[in-house]
Amino acid sequence: MTRAAIYTRVSTEDQAKEGFSLEAQQERLEAYCAARGWGVGGVYVDEGHSGRTIERPAYTRMMVDRDRWDLLLVLKMDRIHRNSRNFMDMMERLLEWEKEFVSVQENFDTSTAMGRFVMDIIQRIAQLESEQIGERVYMGMSQKAKGGHGALGSPFPYGYSIVDGQYVVEPREAGMVREIFRRRVAGESLNEIAKGLEARRIPTKHGRPWRKQTIAAILANPLYRGQVAWDAIVTTGSHEPLVSEDIFEKAKRRSAHRRLSATRVHA
Repeated sequence: MTRAAIYTRVSTEDQAKEGFSLEAQQERLEAYCAARGWGVGGVYVDEGHSGRTIERPAYTRMMVDRDRWDLLLVLKMDRIHRNSRNFMDMMERLLEWEKEFVSVQENFDTSTAMGRFVMDIIQRIAQLESEQIGERVYMGMSQKAKGGHGALGSPFPYGYSIVDGQYVVEPREAGMVREIFRRRVAGESLNEIAKGLEARRIPTKHGRPWRKQTIAAILANPLYRGQVAWDAIVTTGSHEPLVSEDIFEKAKRRSAHRRLSATRVHA
């Protein structure tokens, strides 16, 4: 008896879409196996994982378990991959292992040359659609950055909260941001500032220890002088700055001076 590996997947954005639930996928696939007289060699479920990567626990386990099944069965082709290169790599492996691939909704299986040809085309179309969505998101974010409106970049920047898509000052954190800039301008090193905050048990945004890299990221972020940065676009934002342009530039020059001095010492 032919044994099918049933694979189901939903990503975060799929959760609310009717017909994409894991239960609905598995029910239809098991019914398909029964109609074809196939046994089920295993059920592999990836919840909350994107189809654009192969780093999925159930997908990986299914490939390791390949001796338990003869064909890989999915409800729809984009459940297994949304990237044509990954799909073709998988198909090459299945061919090498003498396994078949069947997609119920598209009514294709790799036992026919036409099925292999058409599936390749469909996967490329799916990738094109995905890339076009990415381009539209990029253009939207670019326009948002150029207008200086709304929150971009880090979803939880230290010193601000985000309310209705806008940066709103968090008074306690904002005070610490100003202190960090003052101490840097006064000549303290990144490590000294970080150790000082740790000694006072000042919490970071996510409860992690203060490190010099954290301090460096704050000092380099134009958000704190009232600018919005995304990709290569930097423009004046609509939010309240936490430090003046003068203080930001002095801290920047201090960092540059320290880097130059370190370079000369090690030259």
